Amino acid sequence: MASNKKYWQSVEELKEGSIVETLSKNEFVEEIPTDAFLGDKETLEASSTSRRDFLKYVGFTTAAASLAACEGPVRKSIPYVVKPDDITIGVADWYATTIADGYDFANILVKTREGRPILVMPNKDAGGTTNARVQASVLSLYDNQLRLKEPQDRESFLTWDDANTQIAKKLNELKTANEAVVLLTGTLASPSTEKIISEFTTAYPNVKHVVYDAVSESGALDAFEAFYGTRSLPTYNFDTAKVIVSVGADFLGDWQGGYGKSYAAGRKPAEGKMSRHIQFESNMTLTGANSDKRILLKPSEQVFALINLYNQVTGSNLSSKSTPVDAEIKNAADQLKKAGKNGVVVTGLNDKNAQIIAMAINIALQSDVMDAATTNNVREGNDADVAQLIADMKSGKVKGLITHNVNPVYSLANGSELTEQIEKLKLSVALSEQFDETASVTEFALPMSHFLESWGDVSTTSGVYSLVQPTIQPLFNSRQLQDVLLTWSGNSTSYYDYLKAFWASNILEGKSWNQALHDGTFKKAVSSSVSAKSVNIAAAASGLNKTTKSSSMELNLFTSIALGDGKQANNPWLQELPDPLTRASWDNYITMSLPDARELGFSNPVQDNGAINGQYANITVNGVTVSNIPVMVQPGQAKGSVGLALGYGRTQNLKDAMVVGVNAYPLYFNSNYIQTGVTIEKTSGTHKFACTQVQKTIAGRHDILKQATLKEVTSNVDPNHTWNQKAKVSLNHKEIDANSVDLWDKHDRSVGHHFNLSIDLTSCTGCGACVVACHAENNVPVVGKNEMRVGRDMHWLRIDRYYSSEVETREEAKAQGLSGGSFYKALETVAENPTVAFQPMMCQHCNQAPCETVCPVAATSHGRQGQNQMAYNRCVGTRYCANNCPYRVRRFNWFNYSNNKEFDFNMNDEYGKMVLNPDIVVRSRGVMEKCSMCIQMTQATILKAKNEGRKIDKDEFSTACSTACTTGAMVFGDVNNSEDEITQLIEDKRAYHVLDYIGTKPNVVYQVKVKNTNEA
Repeated sequence: MASNKKYWQSVEELKEGSIVETLSKNEFVEEIPTDAFLGDKETLEASSTSRRDFLKYVGFTTAAASLAACEGPVRKSIPYVVKPDDITIGVADWYATTIADGYDFANILVKTREGRPILVMPNKDAGGTTNARVQASVLSLYDNQLRLKEPQDRESFLTWDDANTQIAKKLNELKTANEAVVLLTGTLASPSTEKIISEFTTAYPNVKHVVYDAVSESGALDAFEAFYGTRSLPTYNFDTAKVIVSVGADFLGDWQGGYGKSYAAGRKPAEGKMSRHIQFESNMTLTGANSDKRILLKPSEQVFALINLYNQVTGSNLSSKSTPVDAEIKNAADQLKKAGKNGVVVTGLNDKNAQIIAMAINIALQSDVMDAATTNNVREGNDADVAQLIADMKSGKVKGLITHNVNPVYSLANGSELTEQIEKLKLSVALSEQFDETASVTEFALPMSHFLESWGDVSTTSGVYSLVQPTIQPLFNSRQLQDVLLTWSGNSTSYYDYLKAFWASNILEGKSWNQALHDGTFKKAVSSSVSAKSVNIAAAASGLNKTTKSSSMELNLFTSIALGDGKQANNPWLQELPDPLTRASWDNYITMSLPDARELGFSNPVQDNGAINGQYANITVNGVTVSNIPVMVQPGQAKGSVGLALGYGRTQNLKDAMVVGVNAYPLYFNSNYIQTGVTIEKTSGTHKFACTQVQKTIAGRHDILKQATLKEVTSNVDPNHTWNQKAKVSLNHKEIDANSVDLWDKHDRSVGHHFNLSIDLTSCTGCGACVVACHAENNVPVVGKNEMRVGRDMHWLRIDRYYSSEVETREEAKAQGLSGGSFYKALETVAENPTVAFQPMMCQHCNQAPCETVCPVAATSHGRQGQNQMAYNRCVGTRYCANNCPYRVRRFNWFNYSNNKEFDFNMNDEYGKMVLNPDIVVRSRGVMEKCSMCIQMTQATILKAKNEGRKIDKDEFSTACSTACTTGAMVFGDVNNSEDEITQLIEDKRAYHVLDYIGTKPNVVYQVKVKNTNEA
């Protein structure tokens, strides 16, 4: 049947007479001060001259184009005098390496140009995936503001020799006195580094190694150890699952490293398989948004839901409490039992007993989805050890502390107390990439190299070993942890030599080091069977019952897809990345349900320029108050609960623009995401959000996104595919397909290449990796919070988030006399837990593009290969093309974003500019820009094949977004090559073009989003 869904982007749309309705009819919410668009910001914003007057003056003659062309500054080029042997000018080199920063781990490929790393992509041959933070990590390499550059003590800079001499002397004094020293690191997952640490603690027996994860999975590690004897995490093969039940686990976000690729592989309706995903949660998470059935549950109730689920699956009668959703729990248990070994339960509760119960359910199901033989090593932190360290520091038992790339002064709940304790120590050393909150209070701060400047190894999965290799010489006077510890241990071997010897004797089994370095990974066989020990499940349930307390308001802390644990808080690409659900950037905030917001007096009024405002609140937990947090009303938030993201609110040594949000770690007591006994107090003031959710509205065009059920797509229940109806028009009094007739002359596209991009809305999780990859590859500027707020974001690719509410029929709505805002008002009850869908939106590269016909200077035109092209030198900034674009994907350069102190981001920094792609021009003010379908990449592929005297290989073409896509939702290719995957996708029964009835004939095709509503 045809979809009856109504799509909406903001709760403001549900109100009668909402300003959003007005905004939807007005693309440009501000007057266009075109008289001074080549002037400075002040005159631009103060201008009152109309566009008509401007056009009258310039007359659209060549003078206008000349004026724009003369605006760009003239720079001298300095050529190589002697070219390095290993560098070919203009040709990129790619290196296989691994990111392992303690929070994000991935096998990656790094693109370098003339010795500069400029782009990170997943090493798909090694099974690599990337998220937004991994994509943005290349920019953090060039962070001239935050990175620690020279060794120093509290008074002055030091040489490395002086620092090592002084530290070694103190280490020996503490060793002689047998006084305790702790080496505090994040998760390393490095076999060679663990051996070096073991040798260091052998040389200094008074040193203990403690692993600390700012965002902890210690409960799951403890539970796995209880069952299997090793402190690791299991691997989850979601691609084999038939039923997935998640209790608060955001496994498409950061939970245990994320499982987006595996999850998407198990949801392929075209292949006839699609898991059934049920999510119990309080916050609206990325995982919940992608689930087939989402059930709201307060954080404390999730504990009892887990126990009740165990009872239903196993027939046990463990002590528990009833929840408001026990009927749904029984239903989920029935589906799990039916799925058997293809069912799995996961939970995000950081509690050993809760994790024991989840694993016990999987063991009872004999689940093949939970793989205990193949361990996941991305989290190794031990909460008990960290708590003991803090206690020992307070009692004076610990006399020395050495930290490595962790920031406990910022990220511990009692971090503010830690400063005083560190100052009392006889030795305190921060081995850190950043001059952060912890490095600023230790006696010694020693600069560590970025992973792109380092050697190393990582084993995030048992039996799989990955190498880290440098892609650039160290930018600053930095060293690696391994070299420092070898020096302090009295070993003069360089870490590179040590690593190579370690691999030769322990890993390679006689195979080639150079081949492993080339591939980035090496695999060894591991045991495929393990057996679980007996664990007292009743005791675990009893422990949960005793420790779990409920309250009228509860807090669920989480990590955002942009900042994670906060390591890259000074990265403007990540700060500007809109949250996939709220669409807000440059902030964290309290997420609150619609009923609670109404009761407590919070709202998010939309301004007449499309900006969103909010109010502030103080939140108090366990006597600790975090003040002046903005509140965002979030559909899908459980009543009686609020959410707040960790990783924001850093201040030490960040650029002024990056000091945003509040630090939520002071509320992260006992590393528990759930906090009860929460008090919310409304305070005065108005917060100005940088939120894009109503700036690109759909203007009532509800067929812009299409959804169907698995049953509709895979069965013959709807042979006419009314869930994906093609647009029709009347010709000669007959109804025919809209795409079969048009007013344009046809172009011969059969010769040469013709590029298309397919986007599978079922596989797209909204993770944002493609957005950052586009930023990096195409030199997209960062515009900052103020510009984002007023709709001047420059993202070439955005991911629209749509909420939807199901109604019986549109006719029934009309019969009830409901329309417009009144109709949406009636949907508020449904809107408290709406369905969510994500839709990546970029230039559609229309074969019959409306933008091209209205450009008075022919700055935008259509290429023979299907790409809509922009000639920046010709553009005079009339914005006619943006006015005429139904997809709202064109961006206008209001200002010079480079070399401009008002936009003090990477393009205004000599180090930050090193990340710029030399194949792409940095656009000047006064011109339009948009997605180019990575024309530089397609042309490079063509030239490479031509130079090698061969045909283009199957699926050889790619774009930045399609390469970065973890789930394979984006597929790019040449539709004139019958072997390319894209040729099958454009003919698929789920394929459709957005707004196909207007006849633009885009080269971007979407696949209808499918939900599995069939209960297993």
